[in-house]
Formats: sequence, structure tokens, C-alpha cells
Amino acid sequence: MTAISRPERLVSLDFFRGATIILMILVNNPGTWAAVYPPLLHAKWHGWTPTDLVFPFFLFIVGVAIVLAFDKHLKAGVKPVILAQKAAKRTVILFALGLFLAAWPFFDFVPEFQVRPAFFKLRIMGVLQRIALCYFAASLIFIYVRDNRQLFWLWGLLVAYWLAMTFIPAPDVVAGNWEDPALTLSAYVDRLLLGTNHLWAGTGRTWDPEGLLSTIPAVGTALFGVWTGKLLVGEDNHPTKVARLMVRGAILIAMGYMWNWFFPINKGLWTSSYAVFTAGQAMCCLGVCYWIVDVKGYKKWTEPFVVYGMNALTVFFMSGLLAKTFIIIKITGPDGVQTSIYGYLFKTVFLPLASPVNASLMFALTWVGIWYLVVLLMWKKGIVVKV
Repeated sequence: MTAISRPERLVSLDFFRGATIILMILVNNPGTWAAVYPPLLHAKWHGWTPTDLVFPFFLFIVGVAIVLAFDKHLKAGVKPVILAQKAAKRTVILFALGLFLAAWPFFDFVPEFQVRPAFFKLRIMGVLQRIALCYFAASLIFIYVRDNRQLFWLWGLLVAYWLAMTFIPAPDVVAGNWEDPALTLSAYVDRLLLGTNHLWAGTGRTWDPEGLLSTIPAVGTALFGVWTGKLLVGEDNHPTKVARLMVRGAILIAMGYMWNWFFPINKGLWTSSYAVFTAGQAMCCLGVCYWIVDVKGYKKWTEPFVVYGMNALTVFFMSGLLAKTFIIIKITGPDGVQTSIYGYLFKTVFLPLASPVNASLMFALTWVGIWYLVVLLMWKKGIVVKV
């Protein structure tokens, strides 16, 4: 999603993106969900774990990349409508890839060849779909809204979502209720607009953690990235940029915790406090990366992360596609029990080596390592897949 020349490329951003996608793949692919270390799981509801930082970090990076991709073109006099069209094209492709991943595989082959029944209950929203919508909204705001008003959009979206979730009543909804995900305004809007057949199936299709209404504060997360990107392309010297990143990040972390008193930090609802708190974390992390990698020039050790970061969306999509294929395809083991390829590999290769929780982690680390070899080969061949 970047379009700047290689000499000006922010290696720290590629490093940060790569570290984020590595963690995303790690937490998405344990050997078994029955044995996972708590920090590698999402918080059960309110609160956060390191895993809950992954998605907002990625959206924050998308926001930074928007500035790096479009800022020079705007200053060079390129018409905003041309840039908006490019953003729209990327949005459609990203959303379509998300739908493809949700629908895969399209057919059942046994006991008879047919369209999968689940295809007709396709989940419309998802990770890539949310990235697409946030990217498009944040791009339009950056392209068309003057600098001094972009922050009004950012905070306006967060405050509007908070007020709506707190005070707007709806059928079967308790205004201001945060304890039951199915009884929130966000869940009601998703059921109304998407239909229960097209929501996340994890809780009986009553709500969606990547739903429509909760995408509004997620756009705010991307706009925090835009705000940061404008700082990075500004004329301040390096120490000043780092200092501002760290100070802004610390202030946002404190604000997120204070907002948590009224609107709990919650990834499933993508609460406004969660958006502010995670953006602060992202700013501080990027500030440290920027200082070490781009300012001090310590770049040799960053290669594995940069390699991942150069093809982040590609490896996320392909990893998810292969994992889903391994889960769906069944094989019969020596004991005559049928299991998925995914489960068979875990039980026969990794489980004999360690305790269940350590074997599960070993499986996830091996999965990350295998995909590193893939992206490393792509990097050496000069292959960078851009959406």
C-alpha cells in the first residue's frame, strides 16, 4: 500500500508491519485451541492481551501507509478524484479477497459433488473486509479533508460511536449494556443490515466482532495512523519526531484507560477506549522502531521482519487459505479415526515432543517459520504483491 521510492522507504514501518503480521499468524495458528498460552489468546471480553493489539496495530499501519502513498501525489497536484479511484479499486480487491477466504472451499466433494451448504450462509464481514472499509474511509478523509479538520473526523467518529452505543435504544437491546455481545446496538445493526445468516458463527450468529457499526471506531484507528504518517513525512528532525510519537502515544494510552471507566476496553466491540488505547501503544512501538532502525541505523537484524512486512497481506491471505484447507481435508490415521490434516500433523509430529501447550506453540512457530521461507524467496526474487 505504499508508493514511495526505495531510498525514502521507512524500514521501521516494514519492520513494524512484519512483526505485527508474524504475531497475527502465530496467534491464529496454534496446534490446538485447547492448549494455548493465555497471552496468545484474546481477552474473554473486557480488557486486553498482547493478542488484542495485533489487529489495531495493522490498521494503524494501514493509516501510516496511506500518507506515504498519497502525500507526494497530492503535493504534486494529482487530482484527488484519481487517488480516490485508486483507493476504491484497492478496497474492492481487499473486500473480495476477504469474501473469497470466507467462502473457501466453494464445493463439497464427498459424499457427492455440490456447492457447500455453508456457502449460502457466507459471513460478509471479516478481517480483510474491515481493513478494506477502514482503508477506504481513511483514504477519502486524508484526500479530501484539510489537515486541520482530519482530527475532528477522528475524534468525531469515536465520540459518536460511544454516544450511540450508550444512549440509542433498539429492539432487544439494552442501551449502555456491555456485558452481552448479542444485546448491544452494534449487534442489532449487524443483524438488521447483514442478516443472522451472514454473521460470525462463533456465537450462534447473533453478532459479529468485525461488524458494520463497530467498523466506525476502527476507522478512527486507521486515522490515528494517518496522523502519525503526517508526522513522519513532516520537516521535523528525527529526535523531535520520536519524542512526539512517544509523548502522543503515552497520552493516548492514559486517555484510553480513563475512557475505559465509562466505555470498557473491548476488542469485540472495538470500543472507542480500545481504539485510543491501542493507537497509543502503536505510536510508542513505532517510535521505538523508528529510533532504532531508521535513526540509529541498526537494520541488519531486522531482515526477517522486513521480509514479512513487504508481503504482509499476501502471507496473511495465503496462510489463512492453507490453514483452512488443512482443517477441511480429512484423513484416516493408523487407529482408523478420521481427522483433519491440520490435527493429524499436530498429534503425530508435535504432540509427542512436548506438553500440549508447548507442542501447540511449537506448531504455531513452525507455521511462522515455513511462511518465512516463502516470503524470503519472494523477497530474493524481487516479488512484492501489491493490492
